[in-house]
Amino acid sequence: MADQHLILTVIGDDRPGLVEELASAIAAHEGNWLEASMAHLSGKFAGIVRVAVAAGQVEPLKAALAKLVGLKVSAEVAAEEKSALAGRRLTLDLVGHDRIGIVREVSQVLARHAVNVEELATHTSSAPMSAEILFHAQAELLTAPDFNVQALKADLERISDDLMVDINLGEIL
Repeated sequence: MADQHLILTVIGDDRPGLVEELASAIAAHEGNWLEASMAHLSGKFAGIVRVAVAAGQVEPLKAALAKLVGLKVSAEVAAEEKSALAGRRLTLDLVGHDRIGIVREVSQVLARHAVNVEELATHTSSAPMSAEILFHAQAELLTAPDFNVQALKADLERISDDLMVDINLGEIL
């Protein structure tokens, strides 16, 4: 039987040993940990993990993951991977004064331009010379091969005038 890929989402109160318990359950079912993104957020441990496991081990692994104490794990069988989509890969760096709706407004512009957000990381920080809170976002984007970067940049800059956001687009080589 061929390996199946599972996408695991994990959340629980943060404490030492959580990743080891998760990794041990995966290894005990002959699963191969392929990639992950994990973070500590407000006292919680949250992550997403892609694993490869023999088809006959999918249900036993799911059962073992459900028994992990202090972790809520959801496991979904991943769709068959298609070859890498052709297109342009771009990076987006955004910094501005934190405010409600900033992610919505930026994501609306990206959607209007049919841009796929492949990765998104955000955080807030204190401005160096004031007590204001700054919002930071870094994203990896996928666009059509003939995508007009300048049109996207112009639309994003229209938002930045209203939001006082600094936006940089750079192409991933």
